Amino acid sequence: MNLKTLISTTALAISANTFAVDLASKNTDSYQHIRNATGRLNYAGKTFLIDPMLAEKGRYAGFEGTLNSHLRNPLVELPMKAEDTFKDVDAIILTHTHEDHWDEVAQKILPKSIKIFVQHERDGDLLKAQGFTNITSLSLEKPVEFEGIILNKTGGSHGTTEMYAVPQLAEILDEAMGVTFQAKDHPTVYLVGDTVWTAEVNKAINRYKPDVMIMNTGDARTLAFPNDGIIMGLQD
Repeated sequence: MNLKTLISTTALAISANTFAVDLASKNTDSYQHIRNATGRLNYAGKTFLIDPMLAEKGRYAGFEGTLNSHLRNPLVELPMKAEDTFKDVDAIILTHTHEDHWDEVAQKILPKSIKIFVQHERDGDLLKAQGFTNITSLSLEKPVEFEGIILNKTGGSHGTTEMYAVPQLAEILDEAMGVTFQAKDHPTVYLVGDTVWTAEVNKAINRYKPDVMIMNTGDARTLAFPNDGIIMGLQD
């Protein structure tokens, strides 16, 4: 079993009354869903690229051990040139380094000096080994300020307690963070990341009281635990 055993396509849900969706001016708070977990967030005058998977449609074999292992990934083409996904981007938010969030094409074509926020030093060390030079690890305890924007790491679980009780599966699932974005006179945004519904998600909602939540809700599942997702689904 390897990392590909556990990855599947991701859908996204977003809601807010004062938050634009799709392409907009950099000075307008907005979110553009690109594909899978990849998106662009314009917030407080800055643009963040989230979890870049930039390969062409069907580049990777289907993920063994999932309910849709016969499908090649990515499932759909990028709606733009890969280079345009990071045009005018101020920083990357990398919630974790699973292949559907950080693929070999992104590793190859992204500028090595681009600012990248990661969930911990282990992911940071991996990116440094790939040649990236401008990396900051986020923390659950201490917020990070970036160009007037406060970033807070949030917790979650990339699967159920029963899944993490299986050592091999726990190693593959590993960790994935969420992030909140806060700035004066702007709505609070909560990027939930790859997680099922947990007490940590509730804690983040209660603590930060987000106006906008960006959620990965594709209900990806493995054959080993076909009745439970490794990210949120309709029940969540």
